[in-house]
Amino acid sequence: MHYPRRVSKRKRTRKIGFRARMRTKAGRKIINRRRRRGRQAQVV
Repeated sequence: MHYPRRVSKRKRTRKIGFRARMRTKAGRKIINRRRRRGRQAQVV
């Protein structure tokens, strides 16, 4: 049985991993926003 949206881990990392985010201005914005929020997950 084939499951939907089965992307290889490598492809996924290259697309939405940390280094992929740091590559673009918008991506860096995302990282900084998350850093400001802190480590706690979406508990709100």
